[in-house]
Amino acid sequence: MNLRHERVRELLKRETGEIIRRELPLDAVGLLTVNEVGLSNDLRSATVFVGVIGTAEQRKKAMTVLEKESKRIQSLVGRAVILKYTPHLKFVLDESVERGNRVLEILEELEKTPSPNEGSPEDRRTHR
Repeated sequence: MNLRHERVRELLKRETGEIIRRELPLDAVGLLTVNEVGLSNDLRSATVFVGVIGTAEQRKKAMTVLEKESKRIQSLVGRAVILKYTPHLKFVLDESVERGNRVLEILEELEKTPSPNEGSPEDRRTHR
């Protein structure tokens, strides 16, 4: 990936996140974050990975609002980021944070439950 491609990707990530925070009401979409932007080699299309903090219903509603508002968001991004072509934005729900949190929960549960080999020192002495 070349430097220009990387800079455009980061700029799109920052500007799209800022526009979403500014333009979409918090009560309508919950807490939305732009986690990553995937950019095509020709810079004409971008996949915006968004994270939604909230319930499954809030995530679904946020994605519906983003889909409905995507043209307007794309237009605002086009004004903020001066490129020959404004990339076509496609919004995708990024569930990596939820998956990561679930893995951490499982690891915590595993740490809490004693393994069958563990027990009191008396138990270990009697089984030898």
